[in-house]
Amino acid sequence: MSAGPPRAIVFGCSGPELTADERRFFADANPFGFILFARNCVEPDQVRALVQALRSSVRRPDAPVLIDQEGGRVARLRPPNWRASPPALRFAELARVDAAAGMEAAWLNARLLADDLAALGISVDCAPVLDVPQPGAHAVIGDRAAGDTPERAALLGRAWCEGLLAGRVLPVIKHIPGHGRATVDSHAGLPVVAASRDDLERMDWVPFRALAAMPWAMTAHVVYAALDPSAPATTSPSVIDGVIRRAIGFDGVLISDDVCMGALGGPMAERVGAALAAGCDLVLHCDGVLAEMEAAATGCLPLIRRSQQRLDRAAALLPSMRHSQRPFDRDTALARLDVLLSRMPTAPGVSAAVPIETMETNNNAQ
Repeated sequence: MSAGPPRAIVFGCSGPELTADERRFFADANPFGFILFARNCVEPDQVRALVQALRSSVRRPDAPVLIDQEGGRVARLRPPNWRASPPALRFAELARVDAAAGMEAAWLNARLLADDLAALGISVDCAPVLDVPQPGAHAVIGDRAAGDTPERAALLGRAWCEGLLAGRVLPVIKHIPGHGRATVDSHAGLPVVAASRDDLERMDWVPFRALAAMPWAMTAHVVYAALDPSAPATTSPSVIDGVIRRAIGFDGVLISDDVCMGALGGPMAERVGAALAAGCDLVLHCDGVLAEMEAAATGCLPLIRRSQQRLDRAAALLPSMRHSQRPFDRDTALARLDVLLSRMPTAPGVSAAVPIETMETNNNAQ
């Protein structure tokens, strides 16, 4: 294992078990953490063993293990071994009718998700999605969004975060500073948003500002022409420092969206280096292809002190939650959630949803 602080990167892996080559690579590269996908998750005992093997490979029993478990079409843990949860926008539909019921349902759903994740040793969930979908936008966000208005996204996003934290899982608000206007799927290409700064501030930034105290956030691979026409947020120092850190006020752990996505160009080492140089605390590399991970590692530096401080501050939230948890019984929570969701007999009609198979084939973090 490499001495010194871990590299500022989170890696995926190729399958349900670590290969010998992956073990050797992770021991040498010493990534800060790992992320799981459906290709890694077969059944509970296997996932627990994989999580333990990942942490053992870097000799850090507290190395974070992330997952995208939003519910709906973005779910890495799937039936029959895990509960199917509704898409996030279902709770916004309920909140239109009854705001308190929508918030309670979102909290219960997130608390149940946390129960599933914590049982496997997974410590970070890349949710909720705070992007506010706009007319004419690509459906890659669609029903994944926590809210259909900035205000509902803020209220329901908070309920999501609090439910995850109550189950001792760290939430990741995404995709800061907002992906809801993008007309291109950033998995495939680079979206360019032409909205003015005033429009972005009045709409897109509202839920992120409201939840700026949350521990982690994920960047958007989106160019905002009014902010920096030369680079997507992930690799733009002016967007990260001037908007995310200052205007929005987020000072938690900032992780890039997946650097394997089609929105970013150039050699892998350059993508990684550009995200870190722009101000990301961590870079996310998801595809689990060893040769690409080796290239990414060459462009990745160890964690800097300020990033480590942010990570330590986030990790400290979990022990503190022991003293503020609501009493939780899984069966009672499931029954109550069913009652609340029964008030909305059909799921929301979001057009042109992207099939989950497409997302998983791309192996991106969404």
